[in-house]
Amino acid sequence: MTTMTTTPATRAKITPAGPAARPRFRSLRHAVVLAKRNLIKITRTPEQLIDVTLQPIIFLLLFTYVFGGALGGGSQHEYLEFLLPGLLGQTIAMSSISIGQNMNGDIAKGVFDRFRSLPIARSAPLVGSVLAEFFRYLLLCVIMIGFGYVLGFRIATNPLALLAAIGVAICFALSFAWVSVWVGMKVRTPGAVQGVMFLLVLPLSFGSNTFVRASTMPGWLQAFVNVNPISHLVSAVRGLMLGGPVAAPIGWTFAWVAGMLLVFFPLALRAYIRRT
Repeated sequence: MTTMTTTPATRAKITPAGPAARPRFRSLRHAVVLAKRNLIKITRTPEQLIDVTLQPIIFLLLFTYVFGGALGGGSQHEYLEFLLPGLLGQTIAMSSISIGQNMNGDIAKGVFDRFRSLPIARSAPLVGSVLAEFFRYLLLCVIMIGFGYVLGFRIATNPLALLAAIGVAICFALSFAWVSVWVGMKVRTPGAVQGVMFLLVLPLSFGSNTFVRASTMPGWLQAFVNVNPISHLVSAVRGLMLGGPVAAPIGWTFAWVAGMLLVFFPLALRAYIRRT
């Protein structure tokens, strides 16, 4: 009878390697798989894309041709140049509402009870849902800018700055999505998620420099506009697309991104664990 002796080299060979030895990469892999699940779900119910396909077009037409003559000083084309970058920031924030509604509905259907029974990280369903939102936000940007070009909008900078503007907007939307996720974990119904999020998004959207310049507003409202995260995002996107100072707006935008991640990701995860 022979006995096998192990050396450091042989122990290294028989030590489990791969996903079991790398829990962080395993959690990321689980999140990616669940993100694919959400994308497949969207392809089977394409009406979920209305807020990132038809809604941006309607908003752009509505504000350009109904309000553009009055708000743009008589020139609808000039107002389109001013409006589109701002509307991109405002619409991409509003489109984050749907993720909270969808997750609230999945909890009511018992989907997350099945996830809890699987050997996956507790945060994987939440992270996977937010990762899937990236493609919705990218679609929104492509449709809005593409339709804007049909109406006569033109980038005044360069393609690299345009890509940077899209990247900044998507980063902000992905972090803002955690606010919607947290609300979706706290309230009882998808309708309640929509109501709460609209109460948050509408004042931020219309109390910003999205539709009119802040200099035309009363002084007390300008004070709010100047600290509004949507205003910082709009200023960054507008500067990257049309030219102008971008360092400060981009810095403030990413400060808001970091703040929302630090605050609302733990809150959303804690609320998810308690509810499921």
